[in-house]
Amino acid sequence: MSVRIRLALHGCTNRPFYHIVVAPSKFKRDGRHLEQVGSYDPLTNTNNEKLVALNIERIKYWLSVGAQPTIPVYKLLGMAGLLPIHPRMYLEAERTRNAAATKSKSSETESTESEPQPKTA
Repeated sequence: MSVRIRLALHGCTNRPFYHIVVAPSKFKRDGRHLEQVGSYDPLTNTNNEKLVALNIERIKYWLSVGAQPTIPVYKLLGMAGLLPIHPRMYLEAERTRNAAATKSKSSETESTESEPQPKTA
């Protein structure tokens, strides 16, 4: 039976909170698990930060014995420097940059259009 490192949903409605757990792939998402190795709060705090707590030693152990991380956990571990950055992260970053660029261009054109032009006689 393969072992996965995955997110287990906790928290309440409109306030998700995840435990990063090691569990066999046959177990339910929020069911039994072998070990909890971290936590993840996807909602930003007052400093606009998402909080992640990892037990790095135990994660390294489970990866060494063959545990496979799911894609969301792989992304978190990549940002923490334990694994290479997942290729989807590059795509998401590029999309975010493009969206910000188009938003700034549109706001610049709106600001220039709203300024009154001097009349020449």
